[in-house]
Amino acid sequence: MKKEETAGLCTRKVEDIGLREGLSVRELMEMLDKAGGFSAKKLGVAYRIMKQMLEEKDCVKFFSFPACIVSTGTRGVIKEMVRRKMVDVVITTCGTLDHDLARIWKDYYHGDFMLDDRKLHRAKLNRLGNILVPNDSYGIILEAKLQPMLEDIYNSGLKEVSTNQLAWEIGKRIDCQESLLYWAYRNRIPVFIPGITDGAVGSQVWLFWQTHRDFKINLLQDEQELADIVFTARKTGALMLGGGISKHHTIWWNQFRDGLDYAVYITTAVEYDGSLSGAQVREAISWGKVREDAKQVTVEGDATVLLPLLIAALV
Repeated sequence: MKKEETAGLCTRKVEDIGLREGLSVRELMEMLDKAGGFSAKKLGVAYRIMKQMLEEKDCVKFFSFPACIVSTGTRGVIKEMVRRKMVDVVITTCGTLDHDLARIWKDYYHGDFMLDDRKLHRAKLNRLGNILVPNDSYGIILEAKLQPMLEDIYNSGLKEVSTNQLAWEIGKRIDCQESLLYWAYRNRIPVFIPGITDGAVGSQVWLFWQTHRDFKINLLQDEQELADIVFTARKTGALMLGGGISKHHTIWWNQFRDGLDYAVYITTAVEYDGSLSGAQVREAISWGKVREDAKQVTVEGDATVLLPLLIAALV
């Protein structure tokens, strides 16, 4: 590099993290940005961006995440974000509904990544990473609870619903403050599930349709609701965990307003295979899904570790 190209680079010195008794998560997060240190520095930057995004009142805040983390205790962090209205729009997968609802009525259990999956199958135990989900705690309980609920929704006169309407109607009919759907309905925070048929709740809707052929899911109504949000927003920001359809739907719609103003992405995926899940936020700039001047960072790491730290520092 030429001398003029390196001018101004060495302006912030690396500082040590100072540990002491009673150190708060917020204080630690503020130190990470100053301390440098590979992914720790990125998490500190993510904290700074999120703080600014949350303080900007006219910024519409998107939150996308995959279902798997809802099977863990991280569900409590997501629920709290929705309860405290830290987000304005949720975009997720069908499994989020599955796990959020199933855990209202039944328990999931600690397991291990190295358990014998053949033995688990014979014992009717499903393994989700190191979480154990008994059959009784998943499809069986969801069918028992959702079929009467769908009948009630249908009998109320709603025979065509968007995925957001479906999420709200379910949230309206449950009485559990540990549920993110409970709070999404009560705080009128939209929950969009573009892949609604890819999960147990979607299968239950299909099963209900076998005897109620005039019951429909209107995905284009979801897209219209998203369009109304995006086209009227002065600024938008997004916290995106993992990848897949949730992440892409978030950045896809924001390209129609020339991109996100704030973007924080937490992922364990790699970018060398060209997948959307591994694509860094900076790649989205080339598509116009994130603005050239956006405040943005990609943090590599497990969201079940990093999200609780990040949100604990912000509340």
